[in-house]
Amino acid sequence: MTRNGFLAEVKDAVTPRATLLVLGVLALQLLFIASYVGALHDPKPKDVPFAVAGPRAAAEQTATRLDRLPGSPLDPRVVADEATARDQILNREIDGALVIHPDRTTDTLLVASGGGTALAVTLEKYLTTLETSQQRTLRTVDVAPASPHDFNGLSAFYLVIGWCVGGYLCASVLAISSGARPVSPHRALIRLASMAVVAIVGGLGGAVIVGPILDALPGSLMALWGLGSLVIFAVGAATLAFQGIFGIIGIGLVILLVVIAGNPSAGGAFPLPMLPPFWETIGPALPPGAGTWVARSIAYFNGNDTTDALLVLSAWAAGGIVVTLLAAELRAKRTRREPHTPTTSSPSAT
Repeated sequence: MTRNGFLAEVKDAVTPRATLLVLGVLALQLLFIASYVGALHDPKPKDVPFAVAGPRAAAEQTATRLDRLPGSPLDPRVVADEATARDQILNREIDGALVIHPDRTTDTLLVASGGGTALAVTLEKYLTTLETSQQRTLRTVDVAPASPHDFNGLSAFYLVIGWCVGGYLCASVLAISSGARPVSPHRALIRLASMAVVAIVGGLGGAVIVGPILDALPGSLMALWGLGSLVIFAVGAATLAFQGIFGIIGIGLVILLVVIAGNPSAGGAFPLPMLPPFWETIGPALPPGAGTWVARSIAYFNGNDTTDALLVLSAWAAGGIVVTLLAAELRAKRTRREPHTPTTSSPSAT
């Protein structure tokens, strides 16, 4: 084969569309590395909501000392007593509390490893250093402990990631099997209904696996089932919406949002106060972060403080439905307006 012939064959085989897709994959790969390493390579607490309980004067003095720690790891506030601090932890208003006992040499640190073991350990480290500098000791009490079968409190995160993967993979399969863009609103409705069925089954399956089968997460099976169904459908509907607008490239955009941006910012390995500002900000607005927050609340915090996260997931689901149907309707209108090429019949034999 001549050189010109080889180059011509390469040019014919490597289409501009294929080149763009490969470049897109390369960009996603680099963004994946940048996002995960950027979010998780150097976790540091920043303005962690934290309470100090005890006699007013002593509590205010300690809160001031905590507020002046280098790097501002804690955002301390004074509360009335230990019971108030416990309630605020269980309501997910704060992540820990120091209870001062002026009549003893030992104070009490309240943490909640169910919200993230890494943060509980970090709080213990900071408060131990502070107490030692005051010639005092520290006793740690975990008021919302992670399950013994939930290593580092990560089961909720992995559960939600599995649900997210199911959502965008199912929507991607629908695109690959019958075209990225549905040809009519009726076809779009069928895809959305299929996603709903998958969401219900997948939500139940995930809840049963982490609950009765593996005993990894406590909490209501029905609540986890409902959460799983919502997460799967929200991600699946969003994927269908992106596909309806951008075609097959929409799958890559969903991976960018859910996997590359959403996973490291979900508060899984390191809770939100330990992430850099960008990831801490976007995490609650994306399905992995919202789902992880609700799953942990169900498992360890009596289902408290889930409204905002559930609204986020519902918004993704509702937005996915609306955009998918609108994109299908617009495509159907364009198809109806396109002139049809008349078919010519062969002359009849005489």
